[in-house]
Amino acid sequence: MAPVDASEARGDMTTELLEQAQSLQERTVALRREIHQHPELGLHLPRTQKAVLDSLQGLDLDIQLSKNTSGIVATLHGANPGPAVLLRGDMDALPMPEETGLPFASVEQGCMHACGHDAHTAMLASAAHLLYQHRERISGSVRFMFQPGEEGPGGAKPMLDEGLLDAAGAPQAIFALHVEPELSAGTIACRTGPILAAVDTVFARLTGKGGHGSMPHNALDPTPVACEVVQAIQTMVTRRFDVFDPVVATVGRIQSGTTNNVIPEFAEMEITLRSLSVQARERLAKGVEQLVRQIPAAHDLEVTFEIEKGYPPTVNHDSGAQAVARAAKAVLGEEQYLQMPTPWMGAEDFSYLLERFPGAFVFLGAAPLDGEPQACHSSRMRLNEAAFPAGVAMYAALALQELADKPI
Repeated sequence: MAPVDASEARGDMTTELLEQAQSLQERTVALRREIHQHPELGLHLPRTQKAVLDSLQGLDLDIQLSKNTSGIVATLHGANPGPAVLLRGDMDALPMPEETGLPFASVEQGCMHACGHDAHTAMLASAAHLLYQHRERISGSVRFMFQPGEEGPGGAKPMLDEGLLDAAGAPQAIFALHVEPELSAGTIACRTGPILAAVDTVFARLTGKGGHGSMPHNALDPTPVACEVVQAIQTMVTRRFDVFDPVVATVGRIQSGTTNNVIPEFAEMEITLRSLSVQARERLAKGVEQLVRQIPAAHDLEVTFEIEKGYPPTVNHDSGAQAVARAAKAVLGEEQYLQMPTPWMGAEDFSYLLERFPGAFVFLGAAPLDGEPQACHSSRMRLNEAAFPAGVAMYAALALQELADKPI
């Protein structure tokens, strides 16, 4: 990745990119609010896709549409040949109600942009406009990846498998921004190595023998056995895994019985498993399976066990994280860059791209000005739109840092 002297670059990049990003704020906010008010789920987002394509009108971009999803790759070609940089924004929402009270709150029942993907999409579209103004300075191309399905079932891998991301050659670097409503607005946070976790989901059913609540000796009660499994999993996590390669196992659903005086026939469990390394991921899955199978077996219960593999760990390349730090300090100032001391245990399908190409996943602080910040996936999550120019400028700076025909 091209070296950049932040002390030399800051004046030019601050006065030019950040001011131009600010001049695009009305466009950015309008697109964000349109998408926020009409959220869509999964891989097929026709209204969102149209909004993005409409927002790119007037720019000389090569547009490729995914055949299997609503994904878009829009490519900006610079004045001279050279490598490519890929910038990603995800577009999908979550299946949950919105309780923010915002004037542009979702009008789609049971559907909300509670993870900021509306903001990512809008900032990326504005970054395309910003970089278009600087195309004469670009040696190479910028690929703007608008991705569906991040919240499930996963849209990055289908677009990757279609060849949309590297048909004209592998990108030299890739970057994705993600808003964080609990960080100060405009703060950039990043780190080298794991930044987010792998996630897998276990579905288990413990089957015993139902009966009358007064006569447990004539039944095989699965409820206390399920509780025993929960305790054993938590003990395993704390006693079998290195605290410096942590894992998290959460029994998010345990369901058994219908009324107070009936011993149920079965108990169901759903468990999420989170890990930061391939080795810990394998050990955690194996250990949980042993406990879920063997503890009920000791009580003469039958077990069905299924594990659904989710996204792998999101692991930033050192070159990508360093590029983020240089760009953030140049565009926003030293005080606006946060070196994350530890990963977070959420998961992201940008991980599939980072397994193939060098780059980094980046957090952008967007804490609201008023009220208690609410985490992503909260029905009351709100963003500070004043943070958006920092995101637009960061997208642009990362591309120019890699592709400018002379240092900026």
